[in-house]
Amino acid sequence: MKKLYLLLLAGFQLYMASAQDSGKSPLYLQKPLSGLSIQQVAAETSGGNISVTGVPDNEARLEVYIRDNRGQDLSKDEIKKRLDEQFNLIITTDDHKLHVAARPRHDHINWNRSLSISFKVYVPGNVSTVLRTSGGNITLKKLNGPTQDFRTSGGNMDIDQVSGKINGRTSGGNINISDAKDQIDLGTSGGNIEATHCEGDMHLSTSGGELKLRLLKGSIRATTSGGNVKGEVIEGELIARTSGGNIRFTDLSCSLNGVTSGGDINVSFKDLGKYLELSNSSGDVTVQLPQGKGLNLQITADRVKSTTLNNFSGRMDEKHIDGTLNGGGIPVRIDSNSGDVTLTFK
Repeated sequence: MKKLYLLLLAGFQLYMASAQDSGKSPLYLQKPLSGLSIQQVAAETSGGNISVTGVPDNEARLEVYIRDNRGQDLSKDEIKKRLDEQFNLIITTDDHKLHVAARPRHDHINWNRSLSISFKVYVPGNVSTVLRTSGGNITLKKLNGPTQDFRTSGGNMDIDQVSGKINGRTSGGNINISDAKDQIDLGTSGGNIEATHCEGDMHLSTSGGELKLRLLKGSIRATTSGGNVKGEVIEGELIARTSGGNIRFTDLSCSLNGVTSGGDINVSFKDLGKYLELSNSSGDVTVQLPQGKGLNLQITADRVKSTTLNNFSGRMDEKHIDGTLNGGGIPVRIDSNSGDVTLTFK
């Protein structure tokens, strides 16, 4: 049976409270969700934050926080009055799905009197989510449902202890993801991305920010239009690309394809994967490889510098190394048109 909760209708156990949300937004109402076995959460708001956290069923609840956009202190009566004038606040549960939305009543809102409406959802961790906010932050924590789909026009994203198919976009905020796994696809138009202790198929992209990767395992694609790409302790396969920034990695145990148009490349390997391909249009490339590996070397640069290559067979001059090391094996291709390449072994 469909259960419909509309704000201010009688007969439902909604209540107002004066508790504070991190000292910013007062808790306006709370709705218990225990016993409903929520499996999907759909939330939308025009400017506030949205967070979804996995908890035991007996702690499941929805909290709605409302504040004045300009930071003015408002009484609960004034908040209620403005809310009735400006928004439809809808809370529904049907077929194990929670839908909560703050929708403007009018196309033109007086922003001097407008409200910021945020949602905090606490549900069992096996839920899927569809979350939308125009400018607020989005937080996901302790979730293992099949899919997590979330969008914000300018806020930050924080994802922690989440698994499944994870897909998120922000127009300008930063993204921080940790202890996540499976399929991860995250993008920001201008912010930074930091990924720590994640595993699976990952696509991380930013138009101009920096990418910082640490303790990752899987198939990883990290791209930025102008920022740096850096990190440490990565296993599997890594594609790192930037139009003008630097690429810097340490303690790699992976295949690597690294491309930059103008920055430097500096990478060191604990162990090589199936291949190494580096391309730099104008900067320098510095590579440290593990000793004793069988390699097929193809290196071209304005100037090539290397430690002594024992067991090398092929051609080598100031601008090229082309041949095999220790009988050949893993392909290593490095191209730096206008910069230097420095190759060392440890």
